[in-house]
Amino acid sequence: MSALVTEEVHEDTSDFEEHGHQRQLIGWASRLVMFGALAFSAYQISVAAFHPFSSLIIRSLHVSFLIFLIFMLYPATKSGRTQQSIPWYDLILSIFGFALGFYHLVFEADLIERSGDPTTMDLVVATAASLLVFEAARRVVGWALTLVCGLFLAYGFFGQYLPLSIAHRGFGFDQIVSQLYLGSDGILGTPTLVSATYIFLFILFGTFLENAGMIRLFNALALGLVGRAQGGPAKVAVISSGLMGTISGSGVANVLTVGQFTIPLMKRFGYSSVFAGAVEATSSMGGQIMPPVMGAVAFIMAETLNVAYSDIVMAAIIPAMLYYFTAFWMVHLEAGRLKLLGIPADQCPNPWKELKASWYLALPLAALVYMLFHGFTPMFAGMMGLTLTAVLILGAALAARISQVALRYVFWVAIALGASSFLEWGIVPVLGLIAFLVALNFVVKGGRDTLRTMKMALIDGAKQALGVGIACAIVGVIIGVLTLTGAASNFAGFILEVGKTSLFLSLVLTMVACIILGMGIPTIPNYIITSSIAAPALLKLGVPLIVSHMFVFYFGIMADLTPPVALAAFAAASIAKASAMKIGFKATQIAIAGFVVPFMAVYDPALMLQGDPTWMAVVYIVLKALLAIYLWGCAAIGYLWSPLHMGERIFAAASAALLVAALPATDEAGFAFGLMFIAWNWWKNRKR
Repeated sequence: MSALVTEEVHEDTSDFEEHGHQRQLIGWASRLVMFGALAFSAYQISVAAFHPFSSLIIRSLHVSFLIFLIFMLYPATKSGRTQQSIPWYDLILSIFGFALGFYHLVFEADLIERSGDPTTMDLVVATAASLLVFEAARRVVGWALTLVCGLFLAYGFFGQYLPLSIAHRGFGFDQIVSQLYLGSDGILGTPTLVSATYIFLFILFGTFLENAGMIRLFNALALGLVGRAQGGPAKVAVISSGLMGTISGSGVANVLTVGQFTIPLMKRFGYSSVFAGAVEATSSMGGQIMPPVMGAVAFIMAETLNVAYSDIVMAAIIPAMLYYFTAFWMVHLEAGRLKLLGIPADQCPNPWKELKASWYLALPLAALVYMLFHGFTPMFAGMMGLTLTAVLILGAALAARISQVALRYVFWVAIALGASSFLEWGIVPVLGLIAFLVALNFVVKGGRDTLRTMKMALIDGAKQALGVGIACAIVGVIIGVLTLTGAASNFAGFILEVGKTSLFLSLVLTMVACIILGMGIPTIPNYIITSSIAAPALLKLGVPLIVSHMFVFYFGIMADLTPPVALAAFAAASIAKASAMKIGFKATQIAIAGFVVPFMAVYDPALMLQGDPTWMAVVYIVLKALLAIYLWGCAAIGYLWSPLHMGERIFAAASAALLVAALPATDEAGFAFGLMFIAWNWWKNRKR
């Protein structure tokens, strides 16, 4: 194995944390958190396997676990990160918040009967739970999302006093508080349902794959495939981050994991700190639009639009490929401009040898994709992906201790037959197989280390789910207020008014709104906010349903790359040791496809396979997009086969812009000018 893959990178990233600032707990406090995290994972697995409660109870208990762990792990202020124990007041809030989740479990029938006429106790519980959710969100995801949700809540209380154009009729305290927590339209709404079912499972699935060695395999494959090419280290970053994006639910988490390896590697081979950080930030955020997980937004989008999950993924495939082609092309041009070489061949692993050694790690991901595209629910597919990964980890630990090859094959065939029993009898026999393998690992030599790895994966998964889960909960405040007041129609009306004169201006206005609304807000609440406010307007302007939601989703993602609040850039800056603002601006330049492709999809939905296009139409729009990206890259970097002067860069950018609109005249001009630009630079370079 190459030293580049196995070496540890000791970079201090303590100045950036994706979600809040965790306490460094020891002793009884650490054990309590570990117990709580294990209980949270066990609860979510039991929900996925057996669905023991009604939907509303599942959501309320999910939120109660979030509050329970957050108030123990996250201090109220940044200075509390050095605390090694849990203050008494946070412990009380933690237990109190956990207990509130059982209110729906005990009084579910009564709450349904008196819906719209809450008792005093109902209002007290709803108010307390709402306040705890706000404080928990502030501690974990910061002030940005909390303030946005607070403004919407204030609108619910005081919106009747605003100018007539944006005012509502006014609602009582009991109506608003009931909307927030007692029903399924607020905090316990669709985002929390998706978090409590699909998202947690996929986060757990990702942590199990990481612990099984998937990150190492991704890095090895990327190094082996493109490490020796011109500018190889940056191309490794693009590919490994894209692969990681297929299993990860967070672009910032991608930066902080894959970036530990790729950013120092790029710096070592000649890229500047700013460019290295920008490449990793761009590539990692692209993981949010990369099927099958898509930052877990695919599941919320499918649930919101009431369409098949496979339809969402099919719409996302081509734009995701174009996004990564853009990043790959940009780093290739930058490497040419700086005359950077690749990694020496003796430092790059053989990708086929690595794949042969660890091919089995791809089996759970392949099974997951197969089930998602063949009619299985995301919950079932996620559960099976998780259990198959657990079987592989436990089975590999046992197989390594079988010396005879023939017996090892027999062992794996028996494991495969046991795991495949889910096709006939569901999840129960697979869970039985896992229990059997756990028992064997408990007694064989070295097996307990594997069990400890499994335990840590369960704990890490629960901790990683806290940020996403609490964001889904608090963003329900926005949905609840919008549902109660109908305020989203005001913004939609404004967009529609602009759209009467220019669809392009409406799209630009929507883009700006999405980037502003998405600043400092994680992927899932980002999409929920922007889709609730902006997407309906695009739909009324004739933009297809999935395309309108993808448009706002993509620009919400771009907010994490766009200064001044660029979370991915700040994460990359903590590793690259460079200015986060400079990284953000450079990442925005590299990710130009993320800004261009959504516009192209609106004008020609065939780019997202919408509108029942012919294969010729799809090929045409893809070729047009590739040429536009090719030209944008040349204009942005200022290089093709040789450096470009300013006039050439402007000409390339103008040619690319002509290809965005789906008009015969602009297409013909864009193709003609683009080919002229390429031919001119080829001739100019040949003369040299």
